[in-house]
Amino acid sequence: MEWEHVVPAENLGQTFSEWRSGHPDCVDSKGKSFKGRKCAEKVNKEFRYMQSDMYNLYPAVGSVNADRGNKNFEAMAKSVPSKFGVCEMKIVGNKAEPPARAKGAVARTYKYMEYAYPRYQMSSAQRRLMDAWDKQYPVEQWECTRALRIERLQRNENPFVKEACVNKGMWR
Repeated sequence: MEWEHVVPAENLGQTFSEWRSGHPDCVDSKGKSFKGRKCAEKVNKEFRYMQSDMYNLYPAVGSVNADRGNKNFEAMAKSVPSKFGVCEMKIVGNKAEPPARAKGAVARTYKYMEYAYPRYQMSSAQRRLMDAWDKQYPVEQWECTRALRIERLQRNENPFVKEACVNKGMWR
Protein backbone atom coordinates (compact mmCIF):
# COMPACT_ATOMS: atom_id res chain seq x y z
CA MET A 1 0.00 0.00 0.00
CA GLU A 2 1.10 3.54 -0.70
CA TRP A 3 -0.46 6.99 -0.72
CA GLU A 4 -1.67 8.01 -4.15
CA HIS A 5 -2.26 11.52 -5.45
CA VAL A 6 -5.71 11.52 -7.03
CA VAL A 7 -4.73 14.61 -9.03
CA PRO A 8 -1.24 13.53 -10.13
CA ALA A 9 1.65 15.49 -8.62
CA GLU A 10 2.95 16.07 -12.15
CA ASN A 11 -0.32 17.81 -13.12
CA LEU A 12 0.15 20.12 -10.14
CA GLY A 13 3.90 20.50 -10.59
CA GLN A 14 3.78 21.48 -14.25
CA THR A 15 2.25 24.79 -13.16
CA PHE A 16 5.53 25.73 -11.40
CA SER A 17 8.59 27.12 -13.19
CA GLU A 18 10.84 25.21 -10.77
CA TRP A 19 9.34 21.95 -12.05
CA ARG A 20 9.66 22.91 -15.72
CA SER A 21 12.91 24.89 -15.75
CA GLY A 22 14.64 24.49 -12.40
CA HIS A 23 15.83 27.14 -9.99
CA PRO A 24 19.28 28.52 -9.02
CA ASP A 25 18.94 26.77 -5.62
CA CYS A 26 18.38 23.39 -7.29
CA VAL A 27 21.95 22.17 -7.56
CA ASP A 28 23.16 18.83 -6.19
CA SER A 29 26.37 18.20 -4.22
CA LYS A 30 28.29 17.71 -7.49
CA GLY A 31 27.18 21.08 -8.89
CA LYS A 32 24.65 19.60 -11.31
CA SER A 33 21.39 21.50 -11.76
CA PHE A 34 18.09 19.66 -11.44
CA LYS A 35 14.43 20.42 -12.01
CA GLY A 36 11.12 18.59 -11.75
CA ARG A 37 9.47 17.39 -8.59
CA LYS A 38 12.67 17.39 -6.54
CA CYS A 39 13.35 21.06 -7.33
CA ALA A 40 9.75 22.18 -6.79
CA GLU A 41 9.72 20.37 -3.42
CA LYS A 42 12.96 22.04 -2.40
CA VAL A 43 12.19 25.65 -3.22
CA ASN A 44 8.44 26.16 -3.54
CA LYS A 45 6.27 26.20 -0.43
CA GLU A 46 3.02 26.31 -2.42
CA PHE A 47 3.99 23.13 -4.29
CA ARG A 48 4.79 21.40 -1.00
CA TYR A 49 1.31 22.31 0.27
CA MET A 50 -0.31 21.06 -2.93
CA GLN A 51 1.52 17.75 -3.02
CA SER A 52 0.92 17.03 0.66
CA ASP A 53 -2.73 18.10 0.77
CA MET A 54 -4.50 15.26 2.57
CA TYR A 55 -7.70 15.69 0.56
CA ASN A 56 -5.73 14.59 -2.53
CA LEU A 57 -4.09 11.54 -0.93
CA TYR A 58 -5.69 8.09 -0.77
CA PRO A 59 -4.26 4.67 0.03
CA ALA A 60 -3.70 2.57 -3.08
CA VAL A 61 -2.19 -0.76 -4.04
CA GLY A 62 1.35 0.01 -5.16
CA SER A 63 1.18 -1.89 -8.46
CA VAL A 64 -2.09 -0.17 -9.41
CA ASN A 65 -0.65 3.24 -8.49
CA ALA A 66 2.49 2.50 -10.53
CA ASP A 67 0.40 1.55 -13.58
CA ARG A 68 -1.80 4.63 -13.24
CA GLY A 69 1.19 6.95 -12.94
CA ASN A 70 0.21 10.40 -14.21
CA LYS A 71 -2.71 9.28 -16.33
CA ASN A 72 -5.84 11.38 -16.08
CA PHE A 73 -9.19 9.78 -15.41
CA GLU A 74 -11.63 9.18 -18.24
CA ALA A 75 -14.82 7.20 -18.69
CA MET A 76 -14.28 3.92 -20.55
CA ALA A 77 -16.68 1.45 -22.11
CA LYS A 78 -18.18 -1.06 -19.71
CA SER A 79 -16.67 -3.81 -21.86
CA VAL A 80 -13.10 -2.70 -21.02
CA PRO A 81 -11.81 -5.20 -18.44
CA SER A 82 -9.69 -4.51 -15.41
CA LYS A 83 -6.30 -6.19 -15.41
CA PHE A 84 -6.08 -6.16 -11.62
CA GLY A 85 -8.32 -9.09 -10.74
CA VAL A 86 -10.95 -8.09 -8.17
CA CYS A 87 -9.77 -4.45 -8.26
CA GLU A 88 -12.04 -2.71 -10.75
CA MET A 89 -9.51 -0.03 -11.76
CA LYS A 90 -9.18 0.19 -15.55
CA ILE A 91 -5.99 1.41 -17.21
CA VAL A 92 -5.60 1.38 -20.98
CA GLY A 93 -2.98 3.34 -22.88
CA ASN A 94 -2.73 6.76 -21.30
CA LYS A 95 -6.14 6.76 -19.62
CA ALA A 96 -7.50 5.37 -16.39
CA GLU A 97 -10.94 4.87 -14.89
CA PRO A 98 -11.45 4.32 -11.17
CA PRO A 99 -13.94 1.80 -9.79
CA ALA A 100 -17.53 3.10 -9.58
CA ARG A 101 -17.29 3.19 -5.77
CA ALA A 102 -14.46 5.78 -6.04
CA LYS A 103 -15.73 8.03 -8.84
CA GLY A 104 -17.62 10.48 -6.62
CA ALA A 105 -14.69 10.92 -4.23
CA VAL A 106 -12.31 11.30 -7.19
CA ALA A 107 -14.55 13.98 -8.69
CA ARG A 108 -14.84 15.94 -5.46
CA THR A 109 -11.05 15.72 -5.02
CA TYR A 110 -10.37 17.14 -8.48
CA LYS A 111 -12.89 19.92 -7.90
CA TYR A 112 -11.37 20.70 -4.50
CA MET A 113 -7.80 20.87 -5.86
CA GLU A 114 -8.86 23.33 -8.56
CA TYR A 115 -10.76 25.38 -5.97
CA ALA A 116 -8.01 25.34 -3.31
CA TYR A 117 -5.12 25.93 -5.73
CA PRO A 118 -6.29 28.21 -8.56
CA ARG A 119 -3.04 27.78 -10.47
CA TYR A 120 -4.21 24.21 -11.18
CA GLN A 121 -6.97 24.11 -13.79
CA MET A 122 -8.76 21.09 -15.19
CA SER A 123 -9.47 20.93 -18.89
CA SER A 124 -13.10 21.59 -19.80
CA ALA A 125 -13.55 17.89 -20.66
CA GLN A 126 -12.08 16.85 -17.30
CA ARG A 127 -14.35 19.32 -15.48
CA ARG A 128 -17.45 18.00 -17.28
CA LEU A 129 -16.52 14.43 -16.30
CA MET A 130 -15.89 15.38 -12.67
CA ASP A 131 -19.17 17.29 -12.48
CA ALA A 132 -20.99 14.25 -13.89
CA TRP A 133 -19.32 11.81 -11.48
CA ASP A 134 -19.98 14.18 -8.57
CA LYS A 135 -23.71 14.10 -9.35
CA GLN A 136 -23.90 10.43 -10.28
CA TYR A 137 -21.99 9.18 -7.20
CA PRO A 138 -23.11 11.14 -4.09
CA VAL A 139 -21.13 11.34 -0.87
CA GLU A 140 -21.25 8.46 1.55
CA GLN A 141 -20.70 8.54 5.29
CA TRP A 142 -17.05 7.40 5.08
CA GLU A 143 -16.22 10.36 2.80
CA CYS A 144 -17.86 12.75 5.26
CA THR A 145 -15.99 11.26 8.21
CA ARG A 146 -12.70 11.40 6.30
CA ALA A 147 -13.25 15.04 5.28
CA LEU A 148 -14.13 16.06 8.83
CA ARG A 149 -10.95 14.44 10.14
CA ILE A 150 -8.82 16.10 7.47
CA GLU A 151 -10.48 19.47 8.14
CA ARG A 152 -9.56 19.20 11.81
CA LEU A 153 -5.94 18.32 11.04
CA GLN A 154 -5.32 20.46 7.98
CA ARG A 155 -7.52 23.38 9.09
CA ASN A 156 -9.29 23.90 5.79
CA GLU A 157 -12.38 22.36 4.24
CA ASN A 158 -13.30 20.62 1.04
CA PRO A 159 -16.54 22.48 0.35
CA PHE A 160 -17.60 19.96 -2.31
CA VAL A 161 -17.70 17.23 0.32
CA LYS A 162 -18.71 19.27 3.34
CA GLU A 163 -21.75 20.92 1.74
CA ALA A 164 -23.09 17.58 0.51
CA CYS A 165 -22.48 15.98 3.92
CA VAL A 166 -24.18 18.82 5.80
CA ASN A 167 -27.16 18.73 3.42
CA LYS A 168 -27.55 14.98 4.01
CA GLY A 169 -27.10 15.27 7.79
CA MET A 170 -23.87 13.24 7.64
CA TRP A 171 -21.47 15.87 9.01
CA ARG A 172 -20.61 14.45 12.45
